[in-house]
Amino acid sequence: MLTRRTSVILSAMITGAHILFYSKEPEADRAFFRDVLEFPFVDVGDGWLIFALPAAEAAFHPTDHAFTQQHAGHSLQGGVLYLMCDDLNAVVASLKNRKVECSELQQAGWGTSTTIPLPSGAAIGLYQPRHKTAFNLKSTVK
Repeated sequence: MLTRRTSVILSAMITGAHILFYSKEPEADRAFFRDVLEFPFVDVGDGWLIFALPAAEAAFHPTDHAFTQQHAGHSLQGGVLYLMCDDLNAVVASLKNRKVECSELQQAGWGTSTTIPLPSGAAIGLYQPRHKTAFNLKSTVK
């Protein structure tokens, strides 16, 4: 069983997160992240771009079915990406100026959301939260 001290030490050892997106048109979706969203990236060769993302947080939502992806011989937890912003209307307007049509805005207790279509036909979420965020939390060793 992990104690508070050992869990703080372990969380301090985790240095980052790498999110995998599965796409039927990875080159087009990479170009979208590079050219439209303008995320900084490193080119690791052969068309593989790895993008720096904004600050992140993670939450676990309940489901009544398996939501997994097979990778490297293991069944890994599936996920959904929502980018977050402080002014959803401004971001949607900026995307529209770049010829990207987001879905209709949806209101929920946790925030206002939309989806951003990707060239592959998939979509990612975008929302302006109404809830507290975990962006400024840091693990510290005591």
